[in-house]
Order: sequence, then structure tokens, then C-alpha cells
Amino acid sequence: MDNAIYKSRRINLSETLPKNSVLLIPGANTQYRNADSAYAFRQDSNFYYLSGFCEPDSLMAIINNDDGINSVIFVPPKDKLKEIWDGHRSGPIGAVKEFLFDKAYDNSEIDNMMPEILLGCDQVLYPIGKKNGFDQKVIDWTTEASSKDRHSKSINILDASSTIGNARLIKDDHEINLIKKACDISAEAHIEAMKNVKNAESEQSIESLYVYEFSKRGGRFPAYTPIVAGGENACVLHYIENNKKLNKNELLLVDAGCEYEMYASDITRTYPISGKFSKEQLEIYKIVLDAMNAAIDKVKDGNNIMEPQQISEKIITNGLVELGLLHGDPEDLHKKGAFKDFYMHKIGHWLGLDVHDAGDYMEGDDFMKFKPGMITTIEPGIYISRSMDVDDKWKGIGIRIEDDILVTKDGNENLTKKVPSDPVEIESLMS
Repeated sequence: MDNAIYKSRRINLSETLPKNSVLLIPGANTQYRNADSAYAFRQDSNFYYLSGFCEPDSLMAIINNDDGINSVIFVPPKDKLKEIWDGHRSGPIGAVKEFLFDKAYDNSEIDNMMPEILLGCDQVLYPIGKKNGFDQKVIDWTTEASSKDRHSKSINILDASSTIGNARLIKDDHEINLIKKACDISAEAHIEAMKNVKNAESEQSIESLYVYEFSKRGGRFPAYTPIVAGGENACVLHYIENNKKLNKNELLLVDAGCEYEMYASDITRTYPISGKFSKEQLEIYKIVLDAMNAAIDKVKDGNNIMEPQQISEKIITNGLVELGLLHGDPEDLHKKGAFKDFYMHKIGHWLGLDVHDAGDYMEGDDFMKFKPGMITTIEPGIYISRSMDVDDKWKGIGIRIEDDILVTKDGNENLTKKVPSDPVEIESLMS
């Protein structure tokens, strides 16, 4: 990718900052699994969005003042021996030449130079509470900067989470193409799992199939820990044990998506391990699918982001009444939230560099409205655990269906429609 796009993002963001302010964004540090064995490094998403720079222990400052310096970055210094062991380092010269920062320094200079950078500014902004120990660092730097001149104004500290997150909320064409690729890889993995689940013995074997299918297509890492939940386990929303035996009479819920070049996908499908839905499974499934399709139809430019939530709740409430799992007037039951025993989560979330991506859900005192370039998941579900007071025939059925939806000028585009959600198509694929 042309690094000019990151520079453009930095410039655009600096122009939205208060006058005479500095925005600080820390990069990620190397994380260790045990002893000196490190996890694969994954850059902080905010830092990557504005730099494209993937070396640990770095720090970025974006500046809005009159001196003509828009961006400064602190990076690991060039070190011949460390580069032999751990790979190439760009160093300060490379950060300016390759990544187009105005100035760059060794990260060993952060504590000495940051008070000088902050000296005289009115406000310093950063994502408060997002990185362990960084809050205190900012306080120390601003305190030192303020103490350099007794006549200087105090420096206000503000949270930049919304400022950065809302900049990330509208995806550009490059980002959309990467997310589409991630979605295609994940959809193909789901298709392969549907074809092979009848021969699987355990949740773990299906999890390993997904990870393999992601990786061989270029998505080396899952975007999150996959949920591979057979039967009753599907009623645990964040189930990740993925180690139980599969029962041929039950459903398998899989919530899994890969990461491709830092961008996430997020797909959930629920399908019969035997290849054939039972009568009860199919009745619940159709309610969820109807809620899914209606909710997707509400993802349109100008619509309130709660419209998909509300329509999904109403359809699920009506369906549960028709099956005798709820009793009463559907409208009254919806107002009372009776559906929440069966459908207790929100309809979706933003998707991008993170699977639960940055960006607000409110604009002032009202909910955000959809705009072209936003990507949201739509994922209704019904969960009937064995502890619930319902007829035994319903117990142990947990169903969620999830697709990734791009808001366009003309409506929306389902980025994950390649993997079937229609029960007839699922059974045909599995036969």
C-alpha cells in the first residue's frame, strides 16, 4: 500500500484537532506467552491506521499548531545485532523516508523529548485508559512541560477515543477491499466446515479446520478466538472451550472470521451436525433467519442504527409467541423486553481493523445514523438452554446467524452472502 494514504489520514485528523493541541497515540508492545517466547506481534489498530508502521514500542504525535510540523514518531533504533535476531528495523531515517513522518527519533528519547513537544500547547489528547501505564506517562510529560515555564498555561488532557474511532468509522476503498477479501476467505472456510462436519468428532477438530482454511487462503490469524459450540454450548454467548464431543442430533454454532492484512471479518453460521435440521431446530432457525433478513434491510444510509435491532426484536418476539415459547400480546411482550430471556444481545457492531471496531454509536443525544462506508455486523439469535422453563423439545437449541454488511449510497452490500444461510441451501451443501 502507498504510505501516502497514512500521511493523508494524519493530516486530515490533525485538522479536526483543537488549535494548538497534540494527539498522542502509543503503539503496541511485544507480548510474551511465557519466558522469552513472544506472541506474533500485532500493532495497535489506531497506531496502524495512522502510520502503517508495524514495529513495537513506538509512539506517534500528531500536532495542530503553526510551526508546520504535523507528525512526529518515536521508533526502535537501528541495531545490527537485534536485526539479525528479530528482523529489519526502519529506524528514524526510515520512518521519515518510507512512512512520511515529518520528524522521527529513537524511542529511547521519548521521556526527554515529549515534554518539549508538549511545551506551550493548550491540550493533549490520547485514548485514555487503553494502554497500561500510558495514562501516568502522559501526566508526567504534561506536568514536566508545564513546569518549564511558570507563566505557561496549564495543559488540558482530553480523551481522543471518539476522535480517532470516528475517523476510522467510514472505510475508504482500500479498507473495503481488504475487508471483502477477509470476508471471502472466511466464507469459504465456513463452506468447507459445513461440507465436513458430519465426519468430525469434536468441536476442536472443526476449529482446527477453520484455522487451516483461513491460513491457506492468506488469512494467517483468526480475527478473534473462534466460537465452535455444539448443542447446549451455543447458549453460552462467548463459548471458546471448543473441546467437547459433537452429538449428531444437535446443531453446531460457529462464530469465526479471519484477519487479512490487519482487517477483520466476522461470520456466524449454525448448521445441523447430521446434515438435516430437526423440526424444532428448523422452526427456531427460520425465526432467526427472518429477523436477520429484515434487519439487513434496515441497514441503509440515513437510517438510525437501532432500526435493525428493533425489527429483529419484534420478529423474534412474534416467532416465539407463535411457537408457544412466549405467551401474550407480541407488542406488549416486546415493550416489556420478554424476548431478552431468549435474545439478550445487540444486533451487531462496527467492523474494521478490530472485530469490534472503533467508532461511536451515538451522535450527540441520539443514535448514530448509517452512512456509506460504514461496515456493521448483523447477528440475531435465539438461545434456549436446558435450564429454561420450556418444553423439553426446545431445550439445547442455540442459533445465531451473522453477516457483515457494508452501507452503500444505494442501500447495502452483504459481504458474506457467499456462505449460505438459507436452511435448504445448507442441507443441500451438506448432503
